[in-house]
Amino acid sequence: MEILITKDYTEMSRAAADWVVAAINAKPNSTIVFPTGKTPEGLYQELITRYQRNEFDPSGLRVFLLDEYVGIRPDDPRSLYGWLRANLFVPLDITPEQIAPLPGDAPDPVAACRTYHETLLAAGGLDLAILGLGPNGHIGYNEPPADATATTRVLDLTESSLATCARDWGGRDQLLPQALTIGMDLLLAARQKLLIVGGAAKRGILQQSLHSAPSPAVPASYLQQADNVTVITDEAAAGTAR
Repeated sequence: MEILITKDYTEMSRAAADWVVAAINAKPNSTIVFPTGKTPEGLYQELITRYQRNEFDPSGLRVFLLDEYVGIRPDDPRSLYGWLRANLFVPLDITPEQIAPLPGDAPDPVAACRTYHETLLAAGGLDLAILGLGPNGHIGYNEPPADATATTRVLDLTESSLATCARDWGGRDQLLPQALTIGMDLLLAARQKLLIVGGAAKRGILQQSLHSAPSPAVPASYLQQADNVTVITDEAAAGTAR
């Protein structure tokens, strides 16, 4: 595991963009997942700027969605696919044909997860897994408890994640209690993994993820046992993570 600590969020976002651009240029037809949330917003702005400067070409990427809420359509304002489409895919001219969304509105979400898992395996698995870190240690929406064998599935969101959703979506009446997520097994098997973590609020869970014994209580802690993991974080989150 390589850990890069930057001065602040801006430098973290730039360093993460360096990593992503280099990885795409090394394999332009990569299978890739991108996270949603506040942390990657700076990274995505950097990627958009660099794309506009012709520093990389995303037209050959195959994009798989990390997660989605159960029971919503892609055009729902709460859709994670919709958020990525507006904030990354459209600005990068990534076409719908390149994207494999997790179907939150599938009539049988369990069967949809099984099909999705098989589709990703048939595509050769993930080349690049870009991940954020949830406040309870989840990656994707692999809520605790989740160990390294947890597979693509439907799950109930924890109270920690529901509180974040309420803040992001305008109140608890907007909450969706379940999500679909790519499993820990596929994420940990990705040929390259990038974890980006920023802000003092993530310091405690980052320390647990990097230094506590791997445990289902902190799903991200299993990254310690995986190959080719890069962590890019800012000083506020890093604390003594060096």
